[in-house]
Amino acid sequence: MSGATPVILSFSVWVLPLIAMLAAGLLAGFAAGIFGIGGGFIVVPALFFVLPLLGGVKAQYAHIAVGTSAATIIVTSIRSLAAHAKRGAVDWDVLRDWAPWIVLGSVLGVALAGGIDGKVLTLIFASGVLLMSLNFLLPKIGNRVISDQMPSGMVRVGIAGGLGGFSSLLGIGGGTIAIMVMTLCGRTIHRAIATASGIGTLIAVPSAIGFIVIGLRQVGLPWGSLGYVNLPTAVAVGSMSILTAPLGVAVTHSLPQAMLKRIFGIYLVFVALLMFKNAMKL
Repeated sequence: MSGATPVILSFSVWVLPLIAMLAAGLLAGFAAGIFGIGGGFIVVPALFFVLPLLGGVKAQYAHIAVGTSAATIIVTSIRSLAAHAKRGAVDWDVLRDWAPWIVLGSVLGVALAGGIDGKVLTLIFASGVLLMSLNFLLPKIGNRVISDQMPSGMVRVGIAGGLGGFSSLLGIGGGTIAIMVMTLCGRTIHRAIATASGIGTLIAVPSAIGFIVIGLRQVGLPWGSLGYVNLPTAVAVGSMSILTAPLGVAVTHSLPQAMLKRIFGIYLVFVALLMFKNAMKL
């Protein structure tokens, strides 16, 4: 019996984090399908709740949250992209033309994140989330059209590279920014959301690899971490997001976006305030 005690204790320690991450995965997948985002706005705050239960050094939590979020977005965005593609809604030309600069920006963003301490990284995330909420809460910003052509040349390089870099710093799929750009350039909200799912994949793959690499020699990481990616939580979130991403896609193609955008915008404001509070504790 004595030999079973550590196993029981270990299991009991993991129950609450596991439930939290499974729930976060369900929500992240659904949000990814509806809004074309990778789910990082849901996963990162959830990880700030879970990581203290798994041990490790508090100063590492921000990097682990962002890195693990990037890893989960790989699964979530691919599943969402496939569901949108079946409906013929993805603009593959945009993905092809923007891919090199998005990937390059993501790599540079991860390199920058490696030199930022946890408190500053958390403040960056909170500020970015608050900024992104404006697109969902202010229709005059989210519904404007300034051109009928997507950016090209150096403008494309700057926007796509900045999109990749900023998103990799936040551990998000970049969907909100991508949707803003595409709708400003005359694309429908449904086509923009569908294409943004693919942009999430382009950001997430180099970001996750980068956070693994820059975290390999770090000490004080929670159990199950490979660099700055915590594998057990990544698997828990990814496995659930696969189930709900298609449901979100079905919703986004059957309902008007106005109310959904407002609800998500309010959620982002709440997340931003919560992350500002977390930053003050680091």
